[in-house]
Amino acid sequence: MKETLFCLSVGHLHPYTMSDSNSTDFTNPSTFILLGIPGLEAAHVWISIPFCMIYAIAILGNFIIMFIVKMEPSLHAPMYYFLCMLAITDLVLSTSVLPKMLSIFWFNSREINFSACLTQMYFLLSFFMIESGILVAMAFDRYVAICDPLRHSTTLTNPVVAKISLAMVLRGIMLILPHPFLARRWPYCRTNIIPNTYCEHIAVVKLACTDISVSSYYSLSVAFLVIGLDVFCIAVSYIQILRAIFSLPTKDARLKTFGTCGSHLCVILAFYIPHLFAALTQRFGHNVALHFHVLMSNMYLLVPPMLNPIIYGAKTQEIRDRLLQLFLQKGT
Repeated sequence: MKETLFCLSVGHLHPYTMSDSNSTDFTNPSTFILLGIPGLEAAHVWISIPFCMIYAIAILGNFIIMFIVKMEPSLHAPMYYFLCMLAITDLVLSTSVLPKMLSIFWFNSREINFSACLTQMYFLLSFFMIESGILVAMAFDRYVAICDPLRHSTTLTNPVVAKISLAMVLRGIMLILPHPFLARRWPYCRTNIIPNTYCEHIAVVKLACTDISVSSYYSLSVAFLVIGLDVFCIAVSYIQILRAIFSLPTKDARLKTFGTCGSHLCVILAFYIPHLFAALTQRFGHNVALHFHVLMSNMYLLVPPMLNPIIYGAKTQEIRDRLLQLFLQKGT
């Protein structure tokens, strides 16, 4: 009953609602309609300006990071290989969302093909999980570098880094694969309108006129088990790192060693905290306006890809020096 009221209430938000949507089943509809940010349609053009700037900074910053790591032989190390993987993941995440979002804001192009919607949903979920895994791999790199520095080069060899990276990618690809297959087999009815700027998993499956408990339980299981395990591994790594740091004899040595983890810690906070806040507002913020939920779901996808290259560029001495060297050469 609650889902029926949800679909009907969404249907009254926009003239694209199908005239017989309350009575017609359309299994695997040809298209979905993305509303953008419900309630803020008049401000779509203005909202697109900061979003467009965020996307431009994310694209430029992540390409610069990858270019610097490729061109500087001293940066050919596990930490920077993982950083390049993080940059690629961020580019995929932001590119999966922004172009369609801007087409809604600028050209009122709200339709999205059913298969394209499921593809977008799959890329967002899988690359989110891949990025979480990369952060775990980077935490492991920092753990070995600080707690067992003499064995760092022999422990994290290039083949080991490649295997860890492949494992993180395959984990994201395989664990998220059931989501689009389950979403495709549900019969859809009442409305094909999604009150968001992209095909969010829950927003899509809620439009099905059948029991979606399999999708819901699987989604929650993956979120709690995988992301929970990632956070636990990162926490354990940093507990060991902090123990090693506090055992150093001088304050300068402790600060210098902890500084090598600063950028990674900032990236972790930028990645997990917005997701946690959005999940809490979605779970407990029943009185929060719909447009706030939509804005939050967009920000936690778009802000980390913009912040990550800025954080590493500002806090990593080697990248900062190489970037400054590039600009000075161009100036000369």
